[in-house]
Amino acid sequence: MIKNSYKFMFFLFMIMGSLIAISSTSWLNIWMGLEINLLSFIPLMMSTKNLFSSESSLKYFLIQALASAIFLFSIILFYLFLNFKIYLMYYNFMMISSTMMLKSGTAPFHFWFPSVMEGLTWNSNFMLMTWQKLAPLMILSYCLSLNMMIFIILFSMIFGSLGGINQTSLRKLMAFSSINHLGWMISGMINNENIWLIYFLFYSFLNFSIIFMFNNFKLFNLNQTFKMFNSNKFMKTSMFILLLSLGGLPPFLGFFPKWMIIELMIKNNLFFLLMFMLFLTLITLYFYLRISYSALLLNHINMNWNYKNNFLIKNINFLMIINFISLSGLLIINFVFLFF
Repeated sequence: MIKNSYKFMFFLFMIMGSLIAISSTSWLNIWMGLEINLLSFIPLMMSTKNLFSSESSLKYFLIQALASAIFLFSIILFYLFLNFKIYLMYYNFMMISSTMMLKSGTAPFHFWFPSVMEGLTWNSNFMLMTWQKLAPLMILSYCLSLNMMIFIILFSMIFGSLGGINQTSLRKLMAFSSINHLGWMISGMINNENIWLIYFLFYSFLNFSIIFMFNNFKLFNLNQTFKMFNSNKFMKTSMFILLLSLGGLPPFLGFFPKWMIIELMIKNNLFFLLMFMLFLTLITLYFYLRISYSALLLNHINMNWNYKNNFLIKNINFLMIINFISLSGLLIINFVFLFF
């Protein structure tokens, strides 16, 4: 019998709920898919190893239930005023957009996101930062308002970059990083309906590679990285490469989706917004580098806690593959474009 087989069942229902929400042609079916996804993800958040998982699960449930109630109310208003007044439908679409931004943790509706992530394990955090954002962002792309989205992009970039400066918790750093990347995704969404999906796929891969290391070494705070990085030079280099790639620094792989969005924004004459986004992205790159700063420039040999290196050989081989993709991915993509 499969160990923890109930988790596998809830995991399948979570995926099914998101797929129902994405592929539905009715607002009511979209709401039903989101509810299936929510009720399946709550048991996956619960962990006996982390004492704060129950608190985070309750916070997540209350926020998502509030967003679902407002979304259902918006659907009812949409059908009531379908043939009544056009401007009421516009405000109704703004309500739907706001609920989807609340569900995905987009600024300024991000107040719950860092605190929920702080109480979860790295596996749950990965699902929360990637898969749980897919359905709300897809629904958000159905009802875009350009003026509203520009303000949302500015808020996401500001809160995502400035919020992570004084943080020492790696989970909160990744949470504010995710808010910042949401600004890039929404900017891609208003320029091209498919470009944000490409950005989302690249972000999910790079996010997985970072969390893979954090989870294997059981890292949750900045001061824990001192001993880990000084014990293994390969881990030191790997973390540095992956963080630079996630920050979008050329010539790493993470620069490719940002490159596409930059080109689209230049073509659409959004120069001021683009400069603002690039400047705030440099701040996020700064607190990415803080994680590996101790490994590159400082020596901490004698620490007050014992450290157990449980990183297996097969994990090192897998990490070497991820590093190769992050280093040479942009070069490979350029060769493919030149060939075709």
